[in-house]
Amino acid sequence: MARELEAGQPDPLGATVRDGGVNFAIVSRHATRVELCTFDAGGHERRMPLPARSGDVHHGFLPGAGPGLVYGFRAHGPYAPREGHRFNPHKLLLDPYAREIVGRFEWREVHFGYRRGQPDTEPDPRDNAAAMLKARVAAPLEQRPNSAAELRVPIAETILYELHVKGLTKQHPEVPEPLRGTYAGLGHRACLDHLRGLGVTTLSLLPVHYCVPELHLDPLGLTNYWGYNTLGFFCPDPRLSSNPNDPSATRAEFRAMVAAVHEAGLEVVLDVVFNHTAEGDERGPTSSFRGLDNALYYRLDPEDRAKQLNWTGCGNTLDFGQPAVIRLVLDSLRYWVKDMGVDGFRFDLAPIVGRSGPGGFDPRSPFFTALEHDPVLARAKLIAEPWDLGPDGYALGRFPGRFLEWNDRFRDGVRRLWLRRDLGRGELARRVAGSSDRFDHGGRLPSASVNFIAAHDGFTLADLLSYARKHNHENGEDNRDGHGHEISCNCGVEGPSEDPQLLDQRRRLARALLATLFVSRGTPMLRAGDELGDSQAGNNNAYCQDNALSWVDWAGADLELLAFVRRLISVRAEHELLRRDSWLRAPDPGGAPDRLPVRWRRSDGACMTVDDWHDPRRRSLAMMLGEGDDAVLVLFNPELEVVLFALPPGPWVVVLDSAQPGALEPIACTSSRSLAAQAVAILARPSGSAMTSTPNN
Repeated sequence: MARELEAGQPDPLGATVRDGGVNFAIVSRHATRVELCTFDAGGHERRMPLPARSGDVHHGFLPGAGPGLVYGFRAHGPYAPREGHRFNPHKLLLDPYAREIVGRFEWREVHFGYRRGQPDTEPDPRDNAAAMLKARVAAPLEQRPNSAAELRVPIAETILYELHVKGLTKQHPEVPEPLRGTYAGLGHRACLDHLRGLGVTTLSLLPVHYCVPELHLDPLGLTNYWGYNTLGFFCPDPRLSSNPNDPSATRAEFRAMVAAVHEAGLEVVLDVVFNHTAEGDERGPTSSFRGLDNALYYRLDPEDRAKQLNWTGCGNTLDFGQPAVIRLVLDSLRYWVKDMGVDGFRFDLAPIVGRSGPGGFDPRSPFFTALEHDPVLARAKLIAEPWDLGPDGYALGRFPGRFLEWNDRFRDGVRRLWLRRDLGRGELARRVAGSSDRFDHGGRLPSASVNFIAAHDGFTLADLLSYARKHNHENGEDNRDGHGHEISCNCGVEGPSEDPQLLDQRRRLARALLATLFVSRGTPMLRAGDELGDSQAGNNNAYCQDNALSWVDWAGADLELLAFVRRLISVRAEHELLRRDSWLRAPDPGGAPDRLPVRWRRSDGACMTVDDWHDPRRRSLAMMLGEGDDAVLVLFNPELEVVLFALPPGPWVVVLDSAQPGALEPIACTSSRSLAAQAVAILARPSGSAMTSTPNN
């Protein structure tokens, strides 16, 4: 039986099995006392004040305790909302460092630190322990093997594939039923065979941290399917486990999935949500951080400290001006790399992590400095969503050099080119060339730009071409949620159609969009299911739709589109000039040797002039990369008619034409090449038997 608490150690934070017992350590600057609360199998609670304090860390050691012990904390201190303090020892608090979380979360009035429906000036005296989630002491993990788990895909060869763990396999016919929609399902051979055959290199998983749904979804019978509402930053979400009631089995399943993905030669990147927590705004529940030290963990309104600053649109904002918050995030990142085996992270609303002062984004913030010098995270891939709702919140191109950044300028520009034909050739060239206006500084390379056409947030690729407006009524917010100004084109009919000509136009545009993505400088990202023609029926904010609307529809897969995407990625891999991670330059003898020569041409073969770049009447463009026998030519025709392109001198072969997706063999060309309306073609110099015998001009 566990004895009385001893002083223990302030490090590491959380619950650590050691020396014949368990050490507990937790950060609270303003708490006067923190109690450790343990629970037996019958739910009976034992409260013990942590006996020692080192700076802001309260700690204690419980001899005789071990893995499986269920526990939580209660923090004592002032309940003074106008001063930023919301301590309420009647509320059991979840350990922010919990590796295992037990219980089933339900929205109940008792979880709030005040009585709902009344002013929050007085604490609620009702105890919530019986209904509250609790932490469980986790057994130490065995060390991971170092073979395939240590693989790293070079940045220049990275192709991101953004997916939801459940959504990708829930309807996969070759994944066994018990594993569909789980970590094990993602690691199943049938799923990995598809991903390897597709040619992607790096799986970017939507959040897998322990998540709870928002309060407003509960009466609607909906949940936070995407997972952007984190409560436990060290615990894999049990909803994605084939053993959801066993946290230790869930951890093991996640690690096994990562190992299987590595064995397949692929990487795992996690979408992490360190900008806010699931506690919501100042009227939200007291579940963990708010009760431990609201004024320490969260940014508060300086004019009214009873209110949270909402720079995330989710009610609260974590305060990266506090060393405790920086430490929490770094400890979490290290855990997922060192113990769980992942290869990198995509930071949701990433400017938040670069805000250490009173407002603006700072690429030299303490968090970025600590991250740069962390030896465990030195090789991790880092990706930023470079915008939030705070001051100076649009930070595209301003992140430190190791970061890749989601590039919405590329997304919007390419959509405008093909769907509205209102993009000038200068802007097309700028985006295709790697968005140098944003990233060509400080030694950064084109790979810093994560180029994408569609992502989880917004229309799918198929819906971009089928809907002119959002259809989010099933989300329960009267269609008010989601982006109201998507750059899309329904091609004349809203939603599904059986018109052969309309369907042909949609397919043609889909191929042109994808081809533009994979011939551009930068790191391409493909949304899971877009290679199959997946639709969400026009819902561009399906975050709460854990059903067939969001799950990838394997039975309805567009196999012709899938074959085209495979071929497109293969062509990018075969032609180094298409994926070389270097900026472009004019082909003059004195040009920078580390930059790739490029010639921009009109369709008649003449080099582009200043006037040509600004001519609104013409949009077709040719891009020639390299010189001599080592050259690649990309033709863009956004026009609604066939365009005849005059080719540079010498022999060429068409290795891909988006207007002819069934053509698998290179086609020889001499002086010219006709390109169908709304199409992209890739040409290269012939080599040996690669050229067919019949010219096609």
